[in-house]
Amino acid sequence: MEPARPIPLLIACALGIERLALRGDHDGAPGPVTVVRTGMGPRSAERAVARALGDGAAARDTAVIATGFCAGLAPGMHPGDLVVADETRDPEGRTPCTASETLAAALSALAPAGVRRTPHIGPVVGSDHVVRGAERARLRATGALAVDMESAATLRAAVSAGARPVAAVRVVVDAPEHELVRIGTLCGGISAFRVLRTLLPAFFEWHRSLPLPRR
Repeated sequence: MEPARPIPLLIACALGIERLALRGDHDGAPGPVTVVRTGMGPRSAERAVARALGDGAAARDTAVIATGFCAGLAPGMHPGDLVVADETRDPEGRTPCTASETLAAALSALAPAGVRRTPHIGPVVGSDHVVRGAERARLRATGALAVDMESAATLRAAVSAGARPVAAVRVVVDAPEHELVRIGTLCGGISAFRVLRTLLPAFFEWHRSLPLPRR
């Protein structure tokens, strides 16, 4: 009997700059990897993920990671901080994430020598617009750690196409003390880009930890 092969991995991001950061060597991946740029917003994310997964057994087995930049909601967050979702939320519901602790541990292990990188783990909420000020505080009061426009829609579309492992990892580009409208935005964006471009090995480690599909 032919041994089971690792399931494919689909990595979804919204922006061209995020896709650029995720351009890298896939030799360390345990199975096939596809990086898809969905475009901005929940509707674009849903359509792109549904199209990428399509039909067939391979698509039904594919694991999905939503990634890219986000707005941090918790006081004390800084540009470049990592947020690992244990679930994503939006007005249409909640999607539990798979092996969040495993993924967070793999991300922590990527930190350069002498640098402590401990990802924040908690809910990531979806929005259809950029969130600022009082609205950010209201979302924080629900227990959410970060907000972006695509993660919740991406994972919802993924599990709607069939049960599969899903995850979301976001890099904080602005935070309560570093909002996008402020002069520090450029530095925050550079920090977030530099972090995002290092994350593929951790995604592959999470991918490797997933159970082999039953045939």
